[in-house]
Order: sequence, then C-alpha cells, then structure tokens
Amino acid sequence: MIPNVRKEVEIPEGVNVEIKEGVVRVEGKRGKLERVLYHPKIKIEKVENKIILECEFARKKEAALVGTFAAHIKNMIKGVTEGFVYKMKIVYSHFPMKVNVKGNEIIIENFLGEKFPRKAKIFGNVKVSVKGDEVIIEGIDREEVGQTAANIEFATKVKNRDIRVFQDGVYIISKGA
Repeated sequence: MIPNVRKEVEIPEGVNVEIKEGVVRVEGKRGKLERVLYHPKIKIEKVENKIILECEFARKKEAALVGTFAAHIKNMIKGVTEGFVYKMKIVYSHFPMKVNVKGNEIIIENFLGEKFPRKAKIFGNVKVSVKGDEVIIEGIDREEVGQTAANIEFATKVKNRDIRVFQDGVYIISKGA
C-alpha cells in the first residue's frame, strides 16, 4: 500500500476543463473532447488552473491508474490546443500503388499487383489527406489518429511473400503535434 498518490496537471490559457461524475470534458480552440475516467478510489477535481488526481492508500494498480488518468488528460489538453499529426510514407518497389480517400475509408489499389483494392477504416473524427507519396492524418484525439494510422499499416501487410524482399506498404514516418 502506498499512503498517498497525487498527480497535478496544469490547465493552459484558453482551455476549459469540466469534471462531473467521472466524465472529463476538455474544450479548446481546436474542438471538444470527452472521456470517462472513473475509479471508486481516485478523486479527480479541478482547483483554479490545475487538475488534481488523488488516491489515498492506493494499491500498485490504483497508483498506476492515477498516472494513466493524468496522461489521458494531458493528451486531451494537447489535442484541443495543438492537435496530433501522423505522417506516413507510401513505399513500393514492385507495383505502383494508388492510395485514395473515399468517405470514411482509405482505398489502396494495386498493392503487390492484387486485383481487388485493400481498405482501411478511418476511425472517429480524423482528417486524412494523400499528397504524392505521403499520407497525412490529423485530429484532436490521439487514440483516433493512432488507430487510423494502425489500420492503414495493417491493411498493407504483406502476406504469403518474403517480407525481406517485398517491403511494399504504407509506414508511419513521424508522429507529432
């Protein structure tokens, strides 16, 4: 048992945070995010320009959860102030690949010379654009942006071939704000 675990998260200027019954709402210049962060032993409260997360007589998992909740809140604040951008590179050496965005899907045509296009789902409220051999994914929710990038990488996974020779695909080259 750890006697008292406490984390503080600074709220920057221009960001509004509301905490009600385990639901944290963060609003900034880029948009609004909402997330349920609830545990019976963890208290989350807003004091002036800080969010204080506290757990008394915490077990190891509860102490770790305080840090996890703090990280989620920091990511929400960063998302509504700066946003998140993932850049991916389209790589091919055998067959020229064509990548398009249609609705809430990314269509990858002629991947390794396949007849049928491969599809990847765009997750949540994320904007995807294709410029030349680069795919740019932008959004305010880090998890949605990351999941969309993972969906694209997974859609271009090489199957039934030697991956040392066939290194075609769409790969993450940078993550940032």
